[in-house]
Amino acid sequence: MKKFNEINIVKEGNSKSKIVTYVLLSLVALFTILILLYFFLPKKNNSSSSEQRQRVNAITVRATETVPGTIEKSVILNGEILARNQVTIFPTVGGRLVELRAGIGDRVGRGDIVAMVDPSRPGEVYSRSPVVSTVSGTVLNMPFHIGDTVTNQSGVLIVGDLSSLLVETFVPERFVASVRQGMRAFLWFEAIPGETFNAEVFEVNPVIDPVTRTLRIRLRFLNSDARIKAGMFASINLVTNRKTNIPVIPRSSVINTYGSWIVFVVDENNIARRREVTLGIDNEDFVEIIEGVSLGEKVVSAGQNFLSDGDPVRLAD
Repeated sequence: MKKFNEINIVKEGNSKSKIVTYVLLSLVALFTILILLYFFLPKKNNSSSSEQRQRVNAITVRATETVPGTIEKSVILNGEILARNQVTIFPTVGGRLVELRAGIGDRVGRGDIVAMVDPSRPGEVYSRSPVVSTVSGTVLNMPFHIGDTVTNQSGVLIVGDLSSLLVETFVPERFVASVRQGMRAFLWFEAIPGETFNAEVFEVNPVIDPVTRTLRIRLRFLNSDARIKAGMFASINLVTNRKTNIPVIPRSSVINTYGSWIVFVVDENNIARRREVTLGIDNEDFVEIIEGVSLGEKVVSAGQNFLSDGDPVRLAD
């Protein structure tokens, strides 16, 4: 009987020992799982929450792709339409203008008598002296009237060739370094709304006017039109510089900070990256990029004033 009890005690001891072993193994496994969860799951959750925070805090901007384009730099001027060949007709003697044989708009030929001057003086009678046109053309102006006293320095008529018109304008001194023959220009007139006409510079005065500090230039039309008349007032867009097939971005994209020009480029992860750039030619809408941005990169064109390097952004449609 005693031996039987001892056997039961041994069996019970072995069972308890197995249970303890199982419990210990279970605790070790659970502890191992907890360690794994601690080291791996929190990192994943933090990354996800960080991405979520970035999406929530992203600044909405508008971006424009850097593409090759053309930039023209120009200056707006006012000009007057003139007859290309315009000559003033003078009398050979002084006296009283007694006859005008042509009127404004009339066609006269070279050698035609266009007026008569009476050189007589009190107590002296002389034959009338003819005023002869030295060129063929149309009478553009007649500053004197019958009865006026004229001298041999008085321009009785102005005759011009209206078959060929030119544009005369004056360029301010700060732009004269860019002016040269062959430069293109676009003209428009209040009398012909909605249309523009092409012209080019063919004459450049070599001397600046010391009073007005301007340079006189003349342009010829590349596409003439019968509606354009001598004496009309023209608005002129004179192209002083032009570049083609260059990297261009909107002018609004560029920020000046402490004397340096910067832009913000959006990378593939929608992160704004600050770039210092070198600029070239510009106009009211676009600017040339010489260094700092490559073709195809997206440059922030609206909303960049609120950005810092590394900020997440959301692109507006």
